[in-house]
Amino acid sequence: MAVKTGVAYLKQALNSNQDLDKLVQSIEELNLKMISARVTDIVLDETNKEKFEKYGRWNGIGTINWEPINTPASKTQVQPTARPFFPQFKNYPLVNELVTLIKMPDSDIGTQDTSEIYYYLNTISIWNHPHHNAYPNIFDQVKDEEQQADYKAVEGSAVRRVEDESTEINLQGDNPSGGTFVEKPNIHPILPFVGDNIFEGRFGNSIRLGSTTKSKGLYKNNWSENGDDNNPITILRNGQPLDAGDEGWLPIVENINKDLSSIYLTSNQLIPIKVSSTNYTGLEESPEYPSSYKGAQAILNSERILLNSTKDSVLISGQKVVSLSANEGIGISTKGSVSIESGELKLGASNAEQPVILGDTFLTSLNGVLEGLKGVMDALSGEPSLKVTPALAQTLSQTIIKYQEKIEDFTSKTVKSI
Repeated sequence: MAVKTGVAYLKQALNSNQDLDKLVQSIEELNLKMISARVTDIVLDETNKEKFEKYGRWNGIGTINWEPINTPASKTQVQPTARPFFPQFKNYPLVNELVTLIKMPDSDIGTQDTSEIYYYLNTISIWNHPHHNAYPNIFDQVKDEEQQADYKAVEGSAVRRVEDESTEINLQGDNPSGGTFVEKPNIHPILPFVGDNIFEGRFGNSIRLGSTTKSKGLYKNNWSENGDDNNPITILRNGQPLDAGDEGWLPIVENINKDLSSIYLTSNQLIPIKVSSTNYTGLEESPEYPSSYKGAQAILNSERILLNSTKDSVLISGQKVVSLSANEGIGISTKGSVSIESGELKLGASNAEQPVILGDTFLTSLNGVLEGLKGVMDALSGEPSLKVTPALAQTLSQTIIKYQEKIEDFTSKTVKSI
């Protein structure tokens, strides 16, 4: 038996035009529940006092005004609002970016089961670029000619290519809240590799949950030369290289030696990091160099690194060694004490062999010798028949007394040993 399909069968199955009309009405209602819109303003702080109060003060942060796409804009009409759909993620749009709106119940659902408002999802990826995806209203005659030309240049293109440094695009409302967003055409998107999950900010910062992937494409990454495919790696990067270029539509791959700051969590990848110092002469056995280590490791790389504990301690431990190396100096400062416990403590070099004298023990013994020598000198000073003259013996005796008076000055008051 033939299977009937198509609109005719659907109409027959509904048994009447009335049922079909209800279906069409339901589809139309669904269309009204999910629409696309252009952001015209957003509340991010109390700067716009009127909207801040109207939309619920701090509870209304992220509320946008919007207009239907490709309709003439009016400065006098009351623009509708929409609130963020996801409470846990703050990924708010810019003015002139496009968003998807969904009509859902609002906080009055307990008293009015038909009470609904619009919520917006993430920005529509019209340019497929993390920096911004704005497209101003083409019917807005207020836009200047530079802005119009900037967008006409990309008609039919998948990316927005800006050749100059200033585009005059309005990316915040008439009374901006949350600060000012300035477009930077030289921000590059991160290139994905197979299986990656990537979250990108608008300013050259990103998190990649990736793996070892030996790509045959034009762009290669520098963490897949070692290890098996799909070994996990996590890369947190803040700031693209300063020499990344001005063609912001071209993708980029993380570079640990050029990115401003980054954290790498590896499994068995080899990371070609260039460290500031590889002076390990303080160790009896030099560790494997950072750029040649193949294994699970955590790498933090930046122009400056600060570790700070506000309440308890900073603890550093290593299964083999802990190495501190610097090109200019290493300083240790504290108002308390510094304790070093070691099976063997070497100062100056890892091959140091000369033992350090125990100060108190040595000086106590030396003082006994000096006391005996002083007694001998005192006795000799009273024997004029000896070749040692009384004057010489007395002078030596006085020297011993002065040495004994200063004997405590020869021991360190801050460095102790056992």
